[in-house]
Amino acid sequence: MAHLDAIDLKILQILQQNSQKTTKEIAAEVNLSTTPVYERIKRLEKDGVIKGYVAVLNPDMLNLGFSVFCNVKLVSHSTDAAIDFMNVVKDIPEVAECYSMAGAFDYLLKIYAPNMQYYREFVIEVLGRIKSIGSVTSTFVMAEVKRTSALPLNL
Repeated sequence: MAHLDAIDLKILQILQQNSQKTTKEIAAEVNLSTTPVYERIKRLEKDGVIKGYVAVLNPDMLNLGFSVFCNVKLVSHSTDAAIDFMNVVKDIPEVAECYSMAGAFDYLLKIYAPNMQYYREFVIEVLGRIKSIGSVTSTFVMAEVKRTSALPLNL
């Protein structure tokens, strides 16, 4: 783990809340001048602590408000089956997140779709064509209670 002091953590918290804040605004919040704050941010980026910056979009406003968690079991636990699955799923735009899991299922996918009909066709036409998949179990989101990409830096 990179060595981070209290100022680094505060900068990271500020950027997690609003990555569009200027270096000058961040500097004022951490009581430093802009140059050391700029240098700290560049170091955090170079060290890989900050992986990138994104805009958080509203899926409902983009007709993608139908969220599904999809549990996937592979046909076998072979290296070939896992590699095949991972290589294919990385290129599927509807899959927002993919996690390798321990337990009853091998992978957990978070999928965004416009509606149930689209998702049904997606399961048949897209997931159904992946030879390494043995079974799929879907859980549909009724309401989003909390969603954040922010990490709990105060632990």
